Amino acid sequence: MNQKKYSGQPVINLNNGVDIPALGFGVWQMENLEECEKAVIKAIEVGYRMIDTAAIYQNETAVGNAIKNSGIDREDLFITSKLWLQDHGYEKAKSAFQRTLNRLQLEYLDMYLIHWPFGDFSGAWKAMEELYHEGKIKAIGVCNFTIEKLEELKSNSTISPVINQIELHPIFQQKELQVYNKENNIVTQPWSPLGNGNAELLDNPLLKKIAFNHNKSVAQVILRWHLQEGFCVIPKSVTPSRIEENFDVFNFELSEEEMNVVRSLDTGKRLFFDPKDPAWEEKMLNAVADI
Repeated sequence: MNQKKYSGQPVINLNNGVDIPALGFGVWQMENLEECEKAVIKAIEVGYRMIDTAAIYQNETAVGNAIKNSGIDREDLFITSKLWLQDHGYEKAKSAFQRTLNRLQLEYLDMYLIHWPFGDFSGAWKAMEELYHEGKIKAIGVCNFTIEKLEELKSNSTISPVINQIELHPIFQQKELQVYNKENNIVTQPWSPLGNGNAELLDNPLLKKIAFNHNKSVAQVILRWHLQEGFCVIPKSVTPSRIEENFDVFNFELSEEEMNVVRSLDTGKRLFFDPKDPAWEEKMLNAVADI
């Protein structure tokens, strides 16, 4: 990580030269649009400069309103959204991207991601490559891609993804995929980095001990672990105090011994959806939403 833009906070340099804040704000599961808008405005006030949304979250309008009312210049923010499966394919992806821009009230996106590696994601990627070359997207990447799907994308594309956003937290660390991403200059971006409030994780006595030693919360220790691993992390909360707490992780550092303690918690078991599960793939391909 280095420090350049975005209020001097740490950034990660993507493989196309674009800088992304190392810590951002996610809005998954924020279905109440008024609550979502308030949370994003609060996050920007606290200092977050990267906001991560998606078409399927159905809160892009709220995020757009928050950006508009934040008082922060557009170029000082890093805005990410994602393409949903029903819009995979070249023409559909182009149309879906424009709808996302309209809802966000923006002229360009800093990053656009393919949300799941199902259906005609190669056709969608071709459209995203063109939008990237046109300057409408500053960086393009993927979510939930396995090594096999990344290899498939590589064989049908001219631009490498800058990021692979995946389920990753101390309980499920995806170490093989981490290595692949790193070897291919793809940044690993954990979603649900705190395990969605998993009690087994947040009540872990080893993490509590580390937190006590640093006068921090367990959540802050976990986020600090993500940052020191070189990940680009996007915690989410609608609670103002938690939004503040999750950003207050730049003023302490975990020792290598403490890092290894967190690494030792890996169970290899997901808490959420498996991109290799045929039943999940079928369900997602049939999940049509009004977006």
